[in-house]
Amino acid sequence: MTTTPTLDEELSLSPSEVATRDRFEQLVARLSHQSVVKHYDAYADIPWDDPAYAIDPDDPRWELSRAADPLGATGWYQSQPPGVRSRIGLYRYASAMKIGLEFENILKRGLLEFAFGLRNGDPTFRYAYHEVIEEAHHGLMFQEFVNRAGFDVPGIGRRERLLSRRIVRLGRTFPELFFLFVIGGEDPIDHLQRETLRQRSELHPLFETIMRHHVTEEARHLSFARHYLKMRVPQLSPLRRFRLSIAAPTILGEMAKLMMQAPHDLIREFGVPEAVVREAYTDNPEHRRQTQEALRKVRRLCRETGLINPVSRWIWQRRGIWADD
Repeated sequence: MTTTPTLDEELSLSPSEVATRDRFEQLVARLSHQSVVKHYDAYADIPWDDPAYAIDPDDPRWELSRAADPLGATGWYQSQPPGVRSRIGLYRYASAMKIGLEFENILKRGLLEFAFGLRNGDPTFRYAYHEVIEEAHHGLMFQEFVNRAGFDVPGIGRRERLLSRRIVRLGRTFPELFFLFVIGGEDPIDHLQRETLRQRSELHPLFETIMRHHVTEEARHLSFARHYLKMRVPQLSPLRRFRLSIAAPTILGEMAKLMMQAPHDLIREFGVPEAVVREAYTDNPEHRRQTQEALRKVRRLCRETGLINPVSRWIWQRRGIWADD
């Protein structure tokens, strides 16, 4: 009697175990099936107008925890009045959702570029469209949260907006690099959300529901991206594989910073002193450890697919995201 592996078990499969197209397509078919039997609607499955789900900026449940953001552990933050602490936390969560929905906008466009070139009968086409649909619902629930939070958070910066068009094209021209970008954006936020759900005993029900919906469906998205890379990277030419090895720590370092540090607009909005920013992030060994831990799975993936070499490892170390695991 054989048993179907869980998603977590599938993440431990080696590249050789997913190297054949048949094995990969079996996994894709299973992920597509799960998208049918277990998925969420941004409005049908969240009681937005339930009074218990209403957003009150003075609600102490919005206060930042150490798991959510190291800014919450600083003396400066702890010394603020309760209402200010709550508003900083709510702003941080709204900003993260705005950045998240813009990242997923890029992801959806890149996935459509990727799917545009697939042959008839390729099961990857169906999976890609399932993921686009799920990411669209994520964007809807994130934006609805932002609208109800009451802060006009700006999201990603002008530089990132300009770069996004190049990233979208990678879905067609260099899909391996595109899916590495996908993992770089999804892995850190997935790690943060799981840690928040695990460590916080009392969360606002709206915030908790959104996170639980998100991590459930992101498990499929991450599983697909990892398996695609395990199948495809060993087949790349030496030059393309080297380019990917160099791009990996560069992309991952930037994405981890974007996802795991308070944005500049929050720092301006609440007058966070520069010394506190350094204490929370730049000079904080615990934050560095958390960032390295958030990228542990993708480091393992890079090792397994041969994307760690002396040059790329040096870049990982320079970015402060290397660990021997």
